[in-house]
Amino acid sequence: MVKPLRKGKLYAKLASMLITEEKIEQSQVALPEVSEEIKGMYLSGIHLGYSQTSRNPKMKPFIYGLRNGVEIFDLEKTKITLDSVKEFAKKLGKDRKVVLFVGSKKEAKDLTEKTAKDLGMPFVKERWIGGTLTNFKQIKIRIDYLNDLKKKRDAGELDKYTKKEKLQIERQIEKMETYFGGLAENLKALPSAILVVDSKHEKISVSEANQMKIPVVALLNSDCDPTGIKYPVPGNDNSLASVSYFLNEFAKAYKEGMLLIQQEPVKTETPNNPVPKA
Repeated sequence: MVKPLRKGKLYAKLASMLITEEKIEQSQVALPEVSEEIKGMYLSGIHLGYSQTSRNPKMKPFIYGLRNGVEIFDLEKTKITLDSVKEFAKKLGKDRKVVLFVGSKKEAKDLTEKTAKDLGMPFVKERWIGGTLTNFKQIKIRIDYLNDLKKKRDAGELDKYTKKEKLQIERQIEKMETYFGGLAENLKALPSAILVVDSKHEKISVSEANQMKIPVVALLNSDCDPTGIKYPVPGNDNSLASVSYFLNEFAKAYKEGMLLIQQEPVKTETPNNPVPKA
């Protein structure tokens, strides 16, 4: 007879799920039921924080405990915040709102670009340019100038310049692409929300969003300050797996929201006082 595992804390359950089938047979341990979502979060490593000495005091409510000197996030609380983010993402998707993705740390750069492009959204994966939100009028001028240069280049209109002049223009385009390339195609006005990976690393973008009353969605580790983050998701912002999990969950929810408008029944208007048939 299989001996059931005594119910304990969440992480005892999660750890037991990682036992191989062979070990399960040998030890005759019955695995407890844990939701697939919690299991996916655990396997992505999103529960891993930093050392206790690095913790921002305001992140204490989200901490479950300490393991091998590393703080562990309470995944049940993380799930609650992630569910809130996904509901927000669905609403944004349904209304076709623009979200600016920001992730300039090395663990987030490529994933941020990939996710944003998949949704047709603007993104920043290099250094944040001060005033991107608070001085958007000037930033838009630079974006339009970049798009104009690229249009002329693609149309062959730069051929009238000397070889040296063309080279200078190409270098200018390349330099501007580094900082404005992710904004050039899909940022025509201020975004309806921004999503950041590591709010501490992206503190300038968070500050500008707060000044412009733009809601912020963020994956933030134990060293971050959640102040000013309307939709915080406490979790590991320092690994490819956890960042990928967070971005994928947001993207899936946004796409679900885009489908909602297609599923809504068409409303037919009926007159308030229909004329009776003769």
